[in-house]
Amino acid sequence: MGLIADTLTLKCKNDVYFPREDSFLLAEAVEKHTRGKVLDLGTGSGIQGIVAAKKGCDVTFSDIDTEAIKCAEENAKTNGVNGRFLKSDMFSNITGAFDAIIFNPPYLPSKPIQSMKENKIQRALDGGKEGRELIESFLEKYKGFLDKGGIALLLESGHNHYEKDIATKGAQLLFKKHYFFEDLVVLLLY
Repeated sequence: MGLIADTLTLKCKNDVYFPREDSFLLAEAVEKHTRGKVLDLGTGSGIQGIVAAKKGCDVTFSDIDTEAIKCAEENAKTNGVNGRFLKSDMFSNITGAFDAIIFNPPYLPSKPIQSMKENKIQRALDGGKEGRELIESFLEKYKGFLDKGGIALLLESGHNHYEKDIATKGAQLLFKKHYFFEDLVVLLLY
């Protein structure tokens, strides 16, 4: 494909979510739409922030999980990029405004989100009722962290009823691809 994500060397250990179809679809949007100061919220392996940094963006990598932060930092170093690495539960420890916020949330429908003591890989996938618990939290707060003219890139699944965000939040559909049992989409928000 010739995309930045295709050239990266990524490793994950300690139950950190390894990039899959969702990650690569979002990375394509990151490559095409990010600029300036970027927040990679829920960074996991760091793939999104690394793609943005390879473009010359100033990236803050954040995640609720300490192991994910370590993983993202190691992957950034391996791929020759720098950034700030911050432990944060969603926006709880985030300060400042960004030109772009990237978020690949847990989006699969499940029971209500449980504690971090559960399997971390499962937690990286389980989005609670209708897969929207963290999506709704993100949508309530992201605008407070966008610089004037800034954007947010949000990955969702057909299971999340992403059409609701297009109709009520003014989100624009950037990418839509069908994988196995679901459609994955990347939404652009202002």
